[in-house]
Amino acid sequence: MDTLKLGIVSFAHGHVRAYADVMRDFGDARIVAAWDDDEARGRQYCEQFGMDYAPELESLLARPELDAVFIASPTNQHADHCLAAARAGKHILLQKPMALSLEDCDAIIEAVQAAGVKFSLCYQMRVDPVNRHMKALLDQAAIGKVAVLRRRHAIPFLLNPDFARPDNWHIDPVQNMGMFMDDASHAADFLYWMLGAPVSVMAEIDNLVTDVAPDDNGVAIYRFAGGEIGILFNSSTTLAAENTTEIYGDAGSIIQNHGDVPSANVPLLPGATALKVWRQENGEWETPASPLRPHGERIRDVPRPLVDYLHGRCPSLATAGDGRVCIEMILGAYESARSGRRVQLGAPAP
Repeated sequence: MDTLKLGIVSFAHGHVRAYADVMRDFGDARIVAAWDDDEARGRQYCEQFGMDYAPELESLLARPELDAVFIASPTNQHADHCLAAARAGKHILLQKPMALSLEDCDAIIEAVQAAGVKFSLCYQMRVDPVNRHMKALLDQAAIGKVAVLRRRHAIPFLLNPDFARPDNWHIDPVQNMGMFMDDASHAADFLYWMLGAPVSVMAEIDNLVTDVAPDDNGVAIYRFAGGEIGILFNSSTTLAAENTTEIYGDAGSIIQNHGDVPSANVPLLPGATALKVWRQENGEWETPASPLRPHGERIRDVPRPLVDYLHGRCPSLATAGDGRVCIEMILGAYESARSGRRVQLGAPAP
């Protein structure tokens, strides 16, 4: 079996460090080198993970043995780094969100297609076993026609002084737009994965508790082609929670608990379950065997399907086209919150 050789473009996004750690045990892929515009940070993690440090991005991408790169730079740099990787003929594994504009998304799509390289976003929702179980239930129409799906994706990071410091790129409006862009893109991808692309959105996004980032809480209501309503709740100030996902159909209901940080990283109540399903035909709650897992384990699960994709064993976790849909969903929510009106979605890519 061939061993793929990968590089890392920036350690700015912390998830890539978890990827590097878990991949030390992979037999069919290993990360051999990295570049970071913060040299001290780059050298620190290269030493920690046993990689070569490349002093320039060009020197990293010029390495002939390199098959692919993880791109984990601040979001406003994603397009430039993807275009450089594509020109160098390297497959691309991109940290979310894809970009801060549809123009940058389109530039990435064009570059990937022109270079003929593989591309996947690192959307962790799609690897979680409970999420995959819910997706299978919807694909089987297990609860009939879906009317409403609500998904919460929350992290209490803005209440943490170590995160909410002025030099953190995550809260910089230039590098990352806002916390709704940075974090709600997970939930947007979940809604899109479950229900397809939405056709419109209404939203409220604002600073309700803090003032260190451009926004700290937001709710978006999406309408889908089949008429379904999707409710996305994103918060950077929620400390504790339980019920992460609700899906209501005309033949049953699906309830997921403990699926995000405020619900996965707090003590569990007695008898806690990850998933409950009500089917009208049975008239009782089912509790499918689903693991209650810490949030960090889902992040560590991401590299395996990405490496399998690069080896040709499975499809992309989330395509560049998928990533563009999610960015349109988030940008549409911001526009709705600013304008106070419903925003239509679904404009085709040029």
